[in-house]
Amino acid sequence: MTSSLRRGRPRRASHISVRVVLALVGGLIGVVWLVLPGVTGRGQGRVAGGAARAVAGGVGQGEVGETSAADLVMPMLAVVAVAVLAGYGFLRRRRRARGRTTPGGAPVPGTEPEIGELDERARVLLVRADDWVRVSREELGFVEGRVGLVADRPEASIGAADVEPFTRVLRDAEAELAVAFRMRWQYEGGVPGETAARRHVLAGILGRGEEAGRLLDGQAAAFDQVRGLEEGLGGGLGEALAVAEGRFRELAGRTGGADAVLRGLAERYAASATAAVTGHVEQAKDRLVFATARLNHARQSADLGELERAAGQLRAAEGAIAQAAVFVDGIDRLAGELATAAEMVPAALTGGEAELTVARESAPGVGDAYVDVPPGELRARVRHADVVLAGVREELISGPYDPLDLLRRIVRGVGPVVAGRGGVIAAAALVCAHSALAGADDVVATHRAAVGGEARTRLAEARRLLAPASVPAGRSPRRELADLVTADTLAQQARDLAEQDIRTHGHPVDGPGADAIGLAGAVLGGVLLGGQPNGGPPVSFGGPRTRERRGDTTSA
Repeated sequence: MTSSLRRGRPRRASHISVRVVLALVGGLIGVVWLVLPGVTGRGQGRVAGGAARAVAGGVGQGEVGETSAADLVMPMLAVVAVAVLAGYGFLRRRRRARGRTTPGGAPVPGTEPEIGELDERARVLLVRADDWVRVSREELGFVEGRVGLVADRPEASIGAADVEPFTRVLRDAEAELAVAFRMRWQYEGGVPGETAARRHVLAGILGRGEEAGRLLDGQAAAFDQVRGLEEGLGGGLGEALAVAEGRFRELAGRTGGADAVLRGLAERYAASATAAVTGHVEQAKDRLVFATARLNHARQSADLGELERAAGQLRAAEGAIAQAAVFVDGIDRLAGELATAAEMVPAALTGGEAELTVARESAPGVGDAYVDVPPGELRARVRHADVVLAGVREELISGPYDPLDLLRRIVRGVGPVVAGRGGVIAAAALVCAHSALAGADDVVATHRAAVGGEARTRLAEARRLLAPASVPAGRSPRRELADLVTADTLAQQARDLAEQDIRTHGHPVDGPGADAIGLAGAVLGGVLLGGQPNGGPPVSFGGPRTRERRGDTTSA
C-alpha cells in the first residue's frame, strides 16, 4: 500500500521550473530596457562618416534630457514588476512549506503538528476504525443470515457470491487495523525511541486507520444495493426483517435458559468464577427491549412507504440483537470454559509436579534445559511454585473454587520452571488466555461508545499473540508459553481498562423513559451514534464517509 505521506505529497518540480524561467525572462527584459536608452542617446547627432552635425528636425538639449528620463520609466517598471513577482512567489512557497513535509518525508522543522497532537489523532482514529470494522462485521452477519434464509428458494434475491466481495474487503480492513494496532503497541512501549521516527510511526498509524475506513467506504454503496432495503417489504427489506425477527425470537428464548445456566454456575463455583458475566442476562434483555421497539417501528414505517426510515429502524434493531447475542453467548461460553478448566486442574497439578521434579534434579548442576537460569534463581522459582501448588490443592479440597483462577495460578507458578516441553501447562495457559480474550472482547463490543484506545490496543496485541500465524517456526515451547501468559495478562488488562472507561463515561442518555426502552444501553453500546434525545442515527457498514451521509432516520 502506498504510504499516506507519499499519496499526499504534491509534485512541484515542473512548477518550480516555470517560476525560474519567468523570473529569468523578466530580468532579461529589465536589463534590455535599462541599456536601450543609453545606446540610443549615443547614436543621436552623428551621421555616417562620423561628422558631428545637427540633424534635421533635431531637438534641443532640454528635450534630450526629458526623453532620456522618460525612457527610464519603462525599465524601472519592469524591475519593480519582477521584484513583486519574486516576492509573491517567495511568500507562496513559505505558506506551502508550513503544511507539508520535505520530499524525503522528514518533517519540516516548525511546520508539522506537535507530536502530542499526532498522538491524540492516532488514538482517536484507532478507536473509530475499530468501531467501523466491528459494526461492518455485525451488519454483514445479518446479510449472511439472509443468504441462509433464502438459499433454498429459486427466486432468492441474494446469494453467497453476492456477499463474498464484502467479506473480502472486511478482511482487508481488519488486516490494516491489526497492523495499526501493532504499531501503536510498539509506540506505547517506546519503540522507536527517536522523535522523528516516532512521528513517522504515528503517521503510519493514521494512514493505516484511514485506509481501513476507505476500504469499507469503497464498498458501502454496493453493500446497500445488495441489502436492497429500499425495495420494501416485498424485497430486501422484507427478507432482512424476517432474519432479524428470527434471531430476536431465538435470543428471547435463550435468555431465560442463560439465566438458569448462570444460577447453576453460581451454585457450583466461587463468586469470582461468574463475575465476568454478572448482569449479562439483564443487559441482554435491555437490548432486546430496544430491538422490539425498533422492529415494530420498522414494520410500521415500511407499511407507510417510509423506506429510508424503516431501514434506519431495522439497522438499529439489528445492532441491538447482535449485542444481545454477545451477552447470551458469553454466559454459555463461560460455562464451557469453566467445565474445561475444572477438568484440567488435576492434570495441570500433576504436570506441575513433574516439572518441579525435573527442576530439582537439575538445580545442583545446571543442565541444558536451564542453561540460561542461575542455580540460585532456579531454586527460588521451585520454592515459589511449591507454595503455589500447595495453595491450589488446599483450595481445590476446601470448597467452591474458580477453576480458571486455579488454572491460571498453576500456569504462572510453574511456568518459570518449565523445562521446555510445555505439555499440559501450555494447554492450560491457552485455555486461560482464550477465556480472557473473549471476555474482554465482549466488553468492548457491547460498550464500544465508552471504551478508549488503551483497552483496544491491549486487546489487539493479545489477539495477535494468540493467532496461529503469530508463532514462528522453530519457536521454543518455553517462549510460546511466555507468549500465552503475556496474552492472558494483556487481555485481563484490556478488560480492566474497558470497565474503567465505562465507569468514567457514565450514563449516556438522560430523559424520561430512556432506560425503559433500552435507549441508554443502545447508545452506550454504539448501536446509535448518540448526541440527540432519541439516540441519534444508527451505525452501518462502512467507514467515516458512510457515517457522515447517514441521516437521523430513527426518530420514533
